[in-house]
Amino acid sequence: MSERIERLFARCREEKRAAFIPYICAGDPRFARSVEIALALEKAGADLLELGIPFSDPLADGIVNQLAAQRALEAGATVSGVLKCVCEIRSTSEIPIVLYTYLNPLLRYGLDVFERDAADAGVDGLLILDLPPEEDPNDSRGNKNENLLRIRLIAPTTPAARIAAIAAAARGFIYYVSREGVTGARDSIAESLKQKLTIIRQRTRLPIAVGFGISNPEQAATVAGVADAVVVGSAIVGLIGKVGDREDLADRVGKFVSPIVSAIRPSRA
Repeated sequence: MSERIERLFARCREEKRAAFIPYICAGDPRFARSVEIALALEKAGADLLELGIPFSDPLADGIVNQLAAQRALEAGATVSGVLKCVCEIRSTSEIPIVLYTYLNPLLRYGLDVFERDAADAGVDGLLILDLPPEEDPNDSRGNKNENLLRIRLIAPTTPAARIAAIAAAARGFIYYVSREGVTGARDSIAESLKQKLTIIRQRTRLPIAVGFGISNPEQAATVAGVADAVVVGSAIVGLIGKVGDREDLADRVGKFVSPIVSAIRPSRA
């Protein structure tokens, strides 16, 4: 339900804080662990879950996320399996869920069928990395699925006119890619971040989530001071890869993100 995302950001505005959005790759190391990790992340303070659909050619992802997708695929992950994983999470949780994916797996599944099945499973939004708005069949048909919000990406190199066009096609929130290049932990936050977000806010009233490269509490706190949501992915995925398929995996992930959540939570002035 799209209302879950809207309610989330409304609550964060009332509490004068940014949202925390962790990313994990579904099926890494296996789907049962993904469900456990998702619930542990929510317990630790996650506001929205970004769940990756494993893909063999993830061009926007760095080595950490590439290896996660590879592990998931080798363990037998499929698009249908990801949707079943969402259903499992939904059986005990109402956390908003956005699927992070590339277009090819959805085309192979059948885009219309996928949208229907994803909505039925309890998915709230789609972030399709390699599908620009003007090529989106959903938009061109003028038949938006009200239960699946289209989250759109804006990069540091996106020109002003293009920002306006992307923002007009977005729903739910905008995902701002804080750095050029692929996903992966970085040592610092781009100095231009605040200026870039100001430009985007001149063209949309949607909340702005910032991701790519945020890996520790200090960076998360910096981003939380200017963004509506902070996305942390590779640092979590790297820990999952290091720990592997162990009984305490979910607990260790929860403990890892707790300091990040604490850094994000302080109220703004």
